[in-house]
Amino acid sequence: MHLIRVLFASALLFVGPAQADQAASTERLTALLSKAETLSGRFSQLSLDGTGTQLQEASGELALKRPGQFRWHTDAPMEQLLVSDGSKVWLYDPDLEQVTIQTLDQRLTHTPALLLSGDVSEISQNFEISHKEAGDVVDFVLKPRASDTLFDNLRLSFRGGVINDMQLIDSVGQRTNILFMGVKMNEPIPADQFTFEIPAGADVISE
Repeated sequence: MHLIRVLFASALLFVGPAQADQAASTERLTALLSKAETLSGRFSQLSLDGTGTQLQEASGELALKRPGQFRWHTDAPMEQLLVSDGSKVWLYDPDLEQVTIQTLDQRLTHTPALLLSGDVSEISQNFEISHKEAGDVVDFVLKPRASDTLFDNLRLSFRGGVINDMQLIDSVGQRTNILFMGVKMNEPIPADQFTFEIPAGADVISE
């Protein structure tokens, strides 16, 4: 057993049951997330309001690479492209011919994509975490510690050690369900996937 695991196990002897559960859940989630230096695949996304009425349905492709790089391409007819190089984010809407440029918000509670591509060591500082396991499925519930967040509750589910789906619930009960399909981990992803060339003639908005 590595020394760090021995020290961690010893530390659990001096905390209460709730803290021990939190620490165990954090360690389990960190281990699963840390397995993927890169991740790619497809996704389908469904948004529902507080009554369960469907608001929007979309699908597309994604690619992520630590630290903080991601590419999230939503298919037509609601096509959008979201790209981050780890410090800057571009949001491109082809229909509007508009590009919005922002500095990447490094807070995990404001940019859920960073849970899959950011610094996993900060998870326990940002969330209260619980989990349960059934067979090869592990479900985590993350509740933000801060109040100024984009969501009140986030669920991550892994199947066979691979991310399977994510659900976000905001303060008015709106739910966004994201299912990941054909996920590949730790395969090379070209660097140009995480940069963006502004199309000629596009309107640019910097925030």
